[in-house]
Amino acid sequence: MTAQNPQEGTISIPGTLHVAEDCRAVSEVLARVGDKWTVLVVSTLGDGPKRFNELRRSLGSISQRMLTLTLRGLERDGLVSRTVFPTIPPRVDYELTALGRSLLAPVQELGLWARQNRPAIQQARAQFDAGGAN
Repeated sequence: MTAQNPQEGTISIPGTLHVAEDCRAVSEVLARVGDKWTVLVVSTLGDGPKRFNELRRSLGSISQRMLTLTLRGLERDGLVSRTVFPTIPPRVDYELTALGRSLLAPVQELGLWARQNRPAIQQARAQFDAGGAN
């Protein structure tokens, strides 16, 4: 029996770096902060507090339900605060918390990286789809 070689381009990670609890923690956080709408909401709130409809207009194609779910998730995770003002009708503002503001720079960097590298990724996908990935 011959030893198998790792696939070309595959990076071997030492077993000591794969701790189950750390992987779960990272996966859980990335599931929240890596979501498309989360990235856009955090970026939009980086300019300061916004009302629900201001956010919705800024984001364009987001549905009311998806924005509500995204804001609730961000609030639950301590990234966004929700302030209700006792006016008629009630006014509700959403704002990044200190924790949310600490996420703003990495989110903006990730967005910049995505914009800069989109052509290279599209080219790699086309090459892979054409069967040239070997």
